[in-house]
Amino acid sequence: MESRTFPEFSLTRLIENTFKPKIGEKICILIDLPDLKLFKNFEFINYPEFSIQKHAHDSFYKSLHDGVMDDLNLIGGEMFAYLETGGSNLDLPASAVTKEGNEISLERDVYEKYDIILCISTYSATAPLTAFAKRIGFRGATLHGVNDIILGSGLAVDYNEVSKDAEKLRLALTCADHFEIDFQYGDITHTLKIECERQEAQKSHGICLADEPDVANLPAGEVYFVPTGGEGEFVMQYADDTLGLQTVEDGRIVRATLLRGEQATIDAHNTKLASDPVTGELGELGFGTQELPVSGRDIQDEKILGTLHVATGRSDHLGGNLTPDKFAKANNATHDDILFSPSKTPDITIRQARMHREGETIVVLENYQPAAHLREALNQS
Repeated sequence: MESRTFPEFSLTRLIENTFKPKIGEKICILIDLPDLKLFKNFEFINYPEFSIQKHAHDSFYKSLHDGVMDDLNLIGGEMFAYLETGGSNLDLPASAVTKEGNEISLERDVYEKYDIILCISTYSATAPLTAFAKRIGFRGATLHGVNDIILGSGLAVDYNEVSKDAEKLRLALTCADHFEIDFQYGDITHTLKIECERQEAQKSHGICLADEPDVANLPAGEVYFVPTGGEGEFVMQYADDTLGLQTVEDGRIVRATLLRGEQATIDAHNTKLASDPVTGELGELGFGTQELPVSGRDIQDEKILGTLHVATGRSDHLGGNLTPDKFAKANNATHDDILFSPSKTPDITIRQARMHREGETIVVLENYQPAAHLREALNQS
């Protein structure tokens, strides 16, 4: 894949393209911190471990007040902090704090009073914010894990162009009956079948217009499905680099088997699957649509063309029916993307991904490269 150049990051361009804001709309920023005392007078910017939150302050908060709100005729510009959740897409706490250290209600003082909310956090907040956006009526964007590479590439692009490419690939993949994905580890290939039942494919494309309150996940650029079932096996890499073979039955991981690494990691996963079975439910199948540099953060790297990701857990923000109340424990109600890419999972190869649609079998990925079907779709005018 040829490298591409990116324009300099512009918050004005990002907000304008993503939201097309109206005159007088009110905007704010949310961040998460493990200790809310660090938010008073923005003390957190002095700690290197809070680089994501420092980006929120320097590249977003300061930019809003240094001309972006004037350029776009926006008001507000406040920044608030909530206590970090500790997991991807877990429900957010009820309260937050101001920079003066005062406690406020997220629902009454933020969700109900702002038109556009930017959440720049360690842990993804897309699912809970989406639920509130649809109920209350605001728009937002979640930008967890922001770093210098993401600012200079995935957030610097023109999302009008991202949306066009995502739509081309959405049309190329929509209404699939099912997908078969071959995962090779060593000399053995394992195959996972994911049922889609001819559902309309959806796209994450970075556009969130006023007529439909929603939350954009940025950087954007993927086509995705909420699986309706699944059978087979796939290899998963855990956070400690342990590799486990996941056995899927009836759309849900039912057990993991050690391939390499720590047996204790596998045992802990199996204990969780046994005590809270819906944690293993397949909640998403996604395909990247953009040519982007590897950032080291899944939020961008899963948007790279040629990669795919399978997610487990919560799916209500994607149109699925797995909501937090269906988990045995509240802190298990995460949505966890499992990214497969040359940079993230070098020992696991997606040998091939095939789409079955209307009696035809179409190869869509081979060895982390888009196959002819996707390349041809992108080349269409």
